[in-house]
Amino acid sequence: MLIRIPKSWQLPETAVTDEKLFHERRNLLKGVAAGTLLAGTATGLIPGIAMAAGGSADPSAKYYPATLNPAFKDGGRAITPEALASTYNNFYEFGSHKKISKVAQEKLKVRPWEVVIDGLVEKELRLPIDELLAKMPLEERIYRHRCVEAWSMVVPWSGFPLKELVKLANPQMSAKYIQMQTFNDPEMGPGLKQFWYPWPYTEGLTMAEAMNDLSFMVTGVYGKPAAAQFGAPLRLAVPWKYGFKGVKSIVRISFVNKRPKTFWENIQASEYGFWANVNPEVDHPRWSQASERTLLGDRVPTQMFNGYGEQVADLYKDIKGEKLYM
Repeated sequence: MLIRIPKSWQLPETAVTDEKLFHERRNLLKGVAAGTLLAGTATGLIPGIAMAAGGSADPSAKYYPATLNPAFKDGGRAITPEALASTYNNFYEFGSHKKISKVAQEKLKVRPWEVVIDGLVEKELRLPIDELLAKMPLEERIYRHRCVEAWSMVVPWSGFPLKELVKLANPQMSAKYIQMQTFNDPEMGPGLKQFWYPWPYTEGLTMAEAMNDLSFMVTGVYGKPAAAQFGAPLRLAVPWKYGFKGVKSIVRISFVNKRPKTFWENIQASEYGFWANVNPEVDHPRWSQASERTLLGDRVPTQMFNGYGEQVADLYKDIKGEKLYM
């Protein structure tokens, strides 16, 4: 008899979004993208996507919904309703509170948008976002997202594996880290006028982390181009780490041999470190990390590496004397 052993992060099937409902929703979005249906849902209008300059629709809409990767079809819990996930967002470039979705959609213009790939690479690249998208194998993945503030959600991201971008960049052997930076335009992001923050927002991974199968560059969400508040048109998703590692609205990707000093390390290194791996047994200095509040209001136990330990734990087994979980 075949005994199916679930992954450590999976919950019973009764806790997961019904597959029929999920596919019905994807079919609805295909109709919206083709212009055959109104963008309405039972809870109201589908939250807006990021807009190109002049207020026109994102030209990458043709790529969505992307094909769901069967290896990442189950986030272990029901997918968080879009209306919740799209209106409870951290994005300090637009304010230090959660209700930034409206101002982000009003201010963030994702066309034209250029991504610079530089540093220890064979040749510096300056790619318009649509040229980058055309080079990448887009797919959809359902990931859990765990914020350091002890709230969580389950999101259907679309995008491409980070390792595909690494291959495109062709970094030199001396590259040890990948550093990513957000836009730094105070006219587009009013929060950037808060001069006491160390702008631009900077994050980084080791090359081993960047090449892990889970590391994902997000370009869409909920079956369409990413809304501004999610970090359009390009952000990082590393689901075994706390959410602040997911740098948003990326304009520069640099391959370097020195560990980047990240945004939150610069602000408070004793609370927010470079590694930021999820661990329920290591508390934040000001609150417990043993459990988390879903955006639906449930309180659930937090899992080691956010439940993705089977895929990533080996990355850290030989690292000594480092605070891996903050």
